[in-house]
Amino acid sequence: MSKKANFTKTIETFEQMNEGTVATRVFKALKRSIVQLDLEPGNALSEADLAKSLGVSRQPVREAFIKLADVGLVEIKPQRGTFVLLISYREVTNAQFLREAIEVAMIRKATEMQPKGLVEELYRLLDLQELAHKHHNNAEFLKLDEAYHSTIAESVDCEMGWRLVVDMKAQLDRVRYLSLDSATPVTTLIAQHREIAQAIASGSTSAAQEHMEQHLRQILTSLPNIREQNSKLFTA
Repeated sequence: MSKKANFTKTIETFEQMNEGTVATRVFKALKRSIVQLDLEPGNALSEADLAKSLGVSRQPVREAFIKLADVGLVEIKPQRGTFVLLISYREVTNAQFLREAIEVAMIRKATEMQPKGLVEELYRLLDLQELAHKHHNNAEFLKLDEAYHSTIAESVDCEMGWRLVVDMKAQLDRVRYLSLDSATPVTTLIAQHREIAQAIASGSTSAAQEHMEQHLRQILTSLPNIREQNSKLFTA
């Protein structure tokens, strides 16, 4: 039986946001809650309850639900309600494959172009990632991980490509959150980020691509153990 969702974390995240339309803020707050498993697979999401909790009308909540369904995080069942979907093993592996194809192309372009200030910004983000790990803040680390990859995309004018990655990897992000520490040490991810930055700085396209491939495939190494340890959260 589906459990009624607890929107406490969603409300906190929503209240911290001050940019974008109401529907966009609701979507981002709900997405973060689902990715970080504050809203678990099987949770029933009440449009009316969420709107009341956030102090907004039902329309932006309805729009957010539709967008969450588009990225594969919820299912809207007419006359029954909206439910957080189980993590699809198949969609996770497909998303990883597509993400790798796009981001390896981006890293090749970045290494060839050597955008001004890119390497310095990547090292700044690495310092912040080290700090987040020191304070055992996985949620902050994932935000900084996202910033690291989006910075590379933006530096080579590939924002559209990055938007495609963001939309396709929603399922993958839940696995990434589950993997931290229990399956993939944060120190490993930071070391891989550092290798990528060093390869860009040295102008070695082959090394940059190789390090990015290794980094993005890390989740596939961890995935079988993650699914075994969290079997109730997964579907085929």
